[in-house]
Amino acid sequence: MIEMRRGGAVEPVDWAPYMHWSKVHPDARFELSGSNLLPCTVDDLPGARDCLELSGPNDEGYEPLTRAIALHYGVEDARVCTAAGASGANFLAIAALVRAGEEVLVERPGYDPHAGAARLIGASVRRFDRSFEDAFRIDAARVEGALTERTRLVILSNPHNPSGVLASEAELDALAGLAEERGLHVLVDEVYLDAAPGRPRYAALRSDRLISTGSLTKSYGLSGLRAGWAVASEPVAEAMRRVRDVVDAVGAFPAERLAVLAFSQIDALKERAERILGPNREAWAGFVAEHDVLECVLPTGGAVAFPRIRGVDDAGPFVADVRARYGTGLVPGTFFGTPAHFRVALGGEHEVLVGGLEALDRALAER
Repeated sequence: MIEMRRGGAVEPVDWAPYMHWSKVHPDARFELSGSNLLPCTVDDLPGARDCLELSGPNDEGYEPLTRAIALHYGVEDARVCTAAGASGANFLAIAALVRAGEEVLVERPGYDPHAGAARLIGASVRRFDRSFEDAFRIDAARVEGALTERTRLVILSNPHNPSGVLASEAELDALAGLAEERGLHVLVDEVYLDAAPGRPRYAALRSDRLISTGSLTKSYGLSGLRAGWAVASEPVAEAMRRVRDVVDAVGAFPAERLAVLAFSQIDALKERAERILGPNREAWAGFVAEHDVLECVLPTGGAVAFPRIRGVDDAGPFVADVRARYGTGLVPGTFFGTPAHFRVALGGEHEVLVGGLEALDRALAER
C-alpha cells in the first residue's frame, strides 16, 4: 500500500487513524483521552541540566544506553536495538521480519499503529480477538486458529492497550510455545509493562521467537526523550539495526544521554509512576463499582481502561456528547476495532481524573 497519486498530487493514506485523531482533536477541560503517564519535569530527573552533550558516538546505538537497557532486562548488549520510542522499535521489528505480500496477525481490540505499520510496508493484516467476555485474555488456540501459511508475525500488547489487562504467565508461555512450533515471531509491545504492579517477566526472556519493545514514555513519563528499544534474539536485533540505517540511522544524542541518566534513577521513576497510577486505578475501580450501567474488565497494569455501556453497541455518539456537553475527553472504541467500548486515561493528574469522572457521572445519569 502506497500513497495514492492523482494528476500529480499526493493524497496521503491515513495509516493509523487513532494517532491522527489524537493529534488534532480539540482539547477538553478534563482530557482523559491520552495514554501517557503524567510527563516528568526536569526536576523529576535530578542531574538533567548537567547531562547535555550535543554529539557523541552512537552509530550502532549509544553504548551506555544499550548497556543500561541490557542490564535492565538481564540480556547481552547484542540483543538490544534502540529506536525512536516504542513505536519506532515496533516499526523496525515489523520491517525486519515481514516483506510485502506477507501477513501479520494483530490483536483486536488493539493499538492501530501496529496494523498501520504492517500495512505501510505492504503486508496484509489479519485479526485475532481478545474478547471482553473472556476478560481480554490471550487465547493461544484462538491465535493459532487465525494463522495462515503467509503469517510471519503476530503483534500484541502487554499490558493490553486499550484495556490495561496484564497477560498471565501461562498465556505468554503458551504463546511462546506456539511461536516455536510454527516457526514465527511474536512482537509484544510492553511499553506499559514497567508500570505494572510487581516485576512481570519480559516476553523476550521466554523465547528467541518473542520480541519485547518498550520505552521511557508510558511507564516513566519521559515521552519527550523518544527513548525506545527492542530486545530480541541477536539475529533479529541485528536485522532491526540494518532497517534503522534507512529510517533515522542513529538516535538523538542529547536524548540518549538523558535516557542513560533516567536508567540510573529507574527505581525512583517507577515509584513516581506508582504514586500516580495507584490512586487513579483505585478511583476508576470505585467509579465502576458505583455505576451498574458500566461494564469493565478492571485494568491490572498500564494507564488506561476500556469500559462499555450496557446495551450500547456504538459508544461513539456518547463519547462525542461527553466532550461537547460535559468537557471531558474520551477515546471512541472504534479506533481499537471495538466500537461498543471507549477508552479512559488513568495516567494523568489525579484532579483531572476526578473532575472527568464527576462529569462522566452526570453524562451517564442524563443520557
